[in-house]
Amino acid sequence: MPTPAPPVNPETREFWAATAAGRLLLKRCLDCDSVIWYPRAICPDCSSLRTEWFAASGRGRVYSYTVNQRGEGAYQGSAPFVLAYVELDEGPRVMTNVVEADAADLAVGLPVEVVFHDTGDGSALPRFRPRKDR
Repeated sequence: MPTPAPPVNPETREFWAATAAGRLLLKRCLDCDSVIWYPRAICPDCSSLRTEWFAASGRGRVYSYTVNQRGEGAYQGSAPFVLAYVELDEGPRVMTNVVEADAADLAVGLPVEVVFHDTGDGSALPRFRPRKDR
């Protein structure tokens, strides 16, 4: 599966640096306690600028998925691949890929854990695989 390098900006630099080190970071609002996804400086729930990074567990469950039979751009020729929303244990839902899974094993509610695929550009893409302890 391709691992295209993401665009990095000042708001996401710490997130992408952590992925290169094999860590998943999320932001939390210090005023309303919302967990924020996608990484950004302002809380989407209360508009506070008082946010902080914290280490996520890297665990969640498949919320929704599809098996793509065609890809475009960097993903052209990579089919079939799984595009999914994973609901993290911390609450947010992230769009990602499920890897290391047979299509027959995929299901809504499947417990998953994060794995990182190096982009070769100082970052890694967080993807998810079925948990081994399920």
